[in-house]
Amino acid sequence: MRSGVTPPVDQLLAPFREFARASASGGVLLIAAAGIALAWANSPFAASYDQLWSIEVALRLGDLTLSDTLLHWVNDGLMAVFFLVVGLEIKREVLVGELASLRSATLPIASAVGGAIIPAIIFLTVVRGDPEARGWGVPMATDIAFALGVLALLGSRIPLGLRIFVTALAIVDDLFAVLVIAIFYTGDLSLPALAAAAGVLVALIVANRIGVRRPLVYAVLGAALWLAVLGSGIHATVAGVLLALTIPATTRLDSDAFVLRARGHVAAFEGRTVGGENASTQNHHAALWDLEAEAERAQAPMLRIEHALQPWVAFLVIPLFALANAGVRIGGDFPGALGEPISLGVIAGLVLGKQVGITVAAMVVVRLGLASLPSGVRWRHVYGAAWLGGIGFTMSLFVATLAYGEGSAELALAKFAILVASVIAGVGGYLILRSVDPAPVAEHPPPRMPG
Repeated sequence: MRSGVTPPVDQLLAPFREFARASASGGVLLIAAAGIALAWANSPFAASYDQLWSIEVALRLGDLTLSDTLLHWVNDGLMAVFFLVVGLEIKREVLVGELASLRSATLPIASAVGGAIIPAIIFLTVVRGDPEARGWGVPMATDIAFALGVLALLGSRIPLGLRIFVTALAIVDDLFAVLVIAIFYTGDLSLPALAAAAGVLVALIVANRIGVRRPLVYAVLGAALWLAVLGSGIHATVAGVLLALTIPATTRLDSDAFVLRARGHVAAFEGRTVGGENASTQNHHAALWDLEAEAERAQAPMLRIEHALQPWVAFLVIPLFALANAGVRIGGDFPGALGEPISLGVIAGLVLGKQVGITVAAMVVVRLGLASLPSGVRWRHVYGAAWLGGIGFTMSLFVATLAYGEGSAELALAKFAILVASVIAGVGGYLILRSVDPAPVAEHPPPRMPG
């Protein structure tokens, strides 16, 4: 292969590898933030932890004033950006990723369905009666940053196919979580605010259809959508997903036209070095600016926005969310807290329900011939990944807050159980995957199902 030429497969996998690296690195920071929050909330300075997140922060836009606690700004405001990235990831996977074709999508979709239904059933079997049973959505979630962070610790022992499977599984899982939040964890609806949100959403769709590609337009309309959804009774983070669905996924310039124009700009830039010195002229600068403009036109706004927001979400939004929400006071009655129905339901749902639901669902669709395991992936890999699915952390904490309300005893138990379950699932998944021989072997058919 010629030097400097990137193989097509590397070009295809480059966005995924960049995403995996950012998510894995963000997972390490996420663990650190959660550890700091837990230590802070159980230290002699615990009162300062509560005081920090109770600070009132006001935002004024003309006659409009929005005032809420710092905790609410994190959970309702910054997390909307997280859900925007989630929506962009879902859209990208559906258009060009693992969810683009029915056969490739069947395995992660089926696994995610099994990994959502079984934990919810287990939770409701253990926990009965309101308000405790409202948390049935808590063990349905998977934290992609944590899961990819654990896979990153295993390095080259893990086949790329497994990383892609876990990512697709977690993205489908996030889609289910968004639907659960929008449908089941919605307060009293305000029809005027809903009508305003619908109007902004129509404006976003029209902007997409008429060819608007400026991110600023979608940012302004997205902020208006967030405000409308915030006042509608639907959780404000849903606005992030709705915005993502309207952002254009097509380019203004096809690859052939871009290459032709780029060559012309590069040719205009050639000869900048004269006698060993850089000779910058207006023409050289113009060639670079034109090349930058062509590169922008050759990229879909969806990918540009996702690329720009990913580091902020991975390294700021999610760690800040963990710092604000993982400060659970453990107290002296550790065994007693573990024995509470909410704690048992969450832990059993995440640790047991995820591994059973994901593994069995994957076996069923593969045995029926509807899907096949990715290259290099074995059933022990799938089982280890199913354990990692039990790391609910970010989304589980978020759903628990919606289900039980901030400051409630039920929420404290749910948060405690989520932390315990995530540690168990993460360590268990790591040990299982660590035990798999990294050497390539022939694929084996799935075990026979009973009956």
